[in-house]
Parts: sequence; C-alpha cells; structure tokens
Amino acid sequence: MSILSATHDLEPILNKTMADIVEARLREFIRNKNYKPGDSLPTEMELAEGLGVSRNVVREALSRLRMLGIIETRKKRGMVITQPDILGSFEKVLDPIMIDETTMRDIFELRLVLEMGLPDLLFPRLTDAHVAELEKIAREEQATDNFRIQNEIAFHGKLYEITGNNTLKRFQSLLLPIFAYVITLEEKPTRGKISHSGLVELLKTGNKEAFRQGMLEHLRPHFDRLEHPAPGETA
Repeated sequence: MSILSATHDLEPILNKTMADIVEARLREFIRNKNYKPGDSLPTEMELAEGLGVSRNVVREALSRLRMLGIIETRKKRGMVITQPDILGSFEKVLDPIMIDETTMRDIFELRLVLEMGLPDLLFPRLTDAHVAELEKIAREEQATDNFRIQNEIAFHGKLYEITGNNTLKRFQSLLLPIFAYVITLEEKPTRGKISHSGLVELLKTGNKEAFRQGMLEHLRPHFDRLEHPAPGETA
C-alpha cells in the first residue's frame, strides 16, 4: 500500500506542536477506516507525512493511544489496533485517597443503582448451586451476628458473579474500596429491613420484582443516607 493510499483520509495540521490535536485526528482516522483489533496501522513516517507534522509529534500522540490500550507495537508487524481494557484506567485511579467527597458520593450512588438492576441478570442465570453458596454466606454471617464489611463483600460479590457478566463483576470489585470507605463514615453500621438471608429466600421463592423490592429494603439505609446526609456530609 502506498503512502498516499494509506493516509489519504488524514488532513494536514497547521500547528505542528499540538499532540492533542494529532491524537484526536488519529482517533478519527481509526474510526473512519473501521479498524478492528489486530489490524495494522500505517507507520509513524506515513502518518507524519499524511498529517503534515513531525514524527516526534506523531510519536507522542501514539504513545497516548498506547497508554490507553488502543494500540500496541508487535514484532514484524509494527503498530496494530488492540482490544482496549475499558476498566484499566479506573483500576489505576479509583482510590478513596485520590477522590474527592463529591465524586465518592457519585460513585457510591452508581453502585446502588447497579445493585437495583441485578435481578434482570440474576434470575435467568440462577442455579441451585448458586443459591446454596449464598445460603452458606448468609449462615456464616448470622453465626457472628455482627456487621462485617467482609460479609457484605462476600454476599454482594457473589450476586455479581452469578450474573455471568464479567465486566459488571470486575466493575463491582473496583467499587468495593469506595463502599468500604463510605461504611467507615457511619458511627454505627445500619442494616436494612431485609437481611442477606431474606434476599436468599426471595431468590428461592420470589420473582425479579419481589427481589428488586427486597434489595431496595436491604439498601434502604444507604438510600436514606443519600437523601438525608449526616452533619458535615455533602448534600
């Protein structure tokens, strides 16, 4: 493929020092060419000539795409499109120490909303073995009769696992530090009217809507806390 045919969709850039503009053009170029994971990109030189910028500017823009997991360099093939790790960036920055209170609250609300939508994925994929695992977690919690963040993580983590949605399960694991942090803000952990054991019974004998209502009652203290924050918390 000639340089002209490989880069004819690229428009020259007058300002040759703006790597962010080059990055945007490269993203647009990749979309317009309908590149898929495994497809090869033109070389740095071809891209630089097509854009009318220096190779250094192109190299910087490509390094940004590489950091995002959009491209990678392979031996004997050069730069190729990859399958981006859509949650990779979240894993690097989703830390309570690095996030302000407003963002923390937003993320916690997102977690609550996700939990309310779980029934639609749970019921079609629920098995007797899943129910037995949840019952075991709930029994162990009742034996201690104490609120423990480990019990919350174990039970709710199992719910996400049962959905069979790996992205959802991975995202939930990212939210756990946020959840644990918010719990520590309470003087005394509160429980909803529906316990984990009650949720298991709804899974065994109820339907999606009954379980959704049970989940709402289980999470009620958290929803109430969002509506009526404690003194000093952001409303």
